Amino acid sequence: MKPTIPNHGFTLVELLVVIIIIGILAAVAIPQFGQSSRDAKIAALDQDLACVRSAIELYRYQHSGTYPGTSARHRDDTSTSLSAHASPIDAFTRQLALYSDADGDTCAEKSTDYPYGPYLRRGIPKTPLPAATADGAEAAVSVTTDTTPLTADTSPTTGWKASSETGEFIANNPDYASR
Repeated sequence: MKPTIPNHGFTLVELLVVIIIIGILAAVAIPQFGQSSRDAKIAALDQDLACVRSAIELYRYQHSGTYPGTSARHRDDTSTSLSAHASPIDAFTRQLALYSDADGDTCAEKSTDYPYGPYLRRGIPKTPLPAATADGAEAAVSVTTDTTPLTADTSPTTGWKASSETGEFIANNPDYASR
């Protein structure tokens, strides 16, 4: 009598059933991961907006109703002289990220002359929203001195927008500007 060799392989039908089941599971699970990523970015955006808006209000309170971004001067660590901020963006960023005096003049070192701040220790956060510029570069913040309500640009939609007159701070993206 000949010994029989057992058949240990899978049939084509069994393999197809397993592949179809894996495909169905992947089709259900992958969109959930994408939605979770989007939800996390929106939560990070909301947190960043709340943090910067709180910093702006604290700055305003400590600087007699003046919002960051107004023209003021900066003192380098190696100099005793003050130089003008290069732009409203420079003033806004430095006034929130460095130490300041009652007039809004900024310095990198805390002293009795510069008792306020920094309000944002790591500076203006990068927006968690995807960059939409042609070169992929992301602008940190665009500061205006206009008193009209801020609206997001239609293109490019990156970074933040702020008003040094009203203290308004928004995400520069039409889909998220109302947050």
